[in-house]
Amino acid sequence: GSMTHKPVPRVNEMNQLYFQGCALGELRLRRCGKCQALFRFAHAWCPKCWALELDWIKASGLGKVSHFSVVYQAPSPAFETPYVLALIDLDEGVRMMSNVKCDPVAVRIGLPVKVTFERRGDVFLPMFEPR
Repeated sequence: GSMTHKPVPRVNEMNQLYFQGCALGELRLRRCGKCQALFRFAHAWCPKCWALELDWIKASGLGKVSHFSVVYQAPSPAFETPYVLALIDLDEGVRMMSNVKCDPVAVRIGLPVKVTFERRGDVFLPMFEPR
C-alpha cells in the first residue's frame, strides 16, 4: 500500500528555536525587548514597533477557542476525519491556528484548552485539547 504522511513543517532559522521548544514540551512566543509585545515566530521584527531586539518566552500553553471549523474532507488520506481546526486565543493575548484534539461535537467558542504536542517526523507540533 502507499504510505501517506501528514506534512511536516520545514525548520529554518526563523522557527528553529520555536520547534526546539516544542520538542521540550514548551510553547514559545517572541517578545519585543522594546515594547514588550508578544507575537508568533513568523516575524523577524516586532510587528508593533519594528524593533529587532526580540527574545523568547515560554507561554503557559493555556487558551480558549476563538473560532473553529470541523474538517470532514482532509487535504490528504494521512489525516483522520473529522478533525477540528481552530484559532486559539492564548492567555498571553496571542492568536494561533492549531487543531483541537477531541470529539468535534465537544468544541465551542470559548472552550478552555491546553497545549499538547504531537510528533510528526522529527518535529513536534503544538495541538490543543480541552482542559
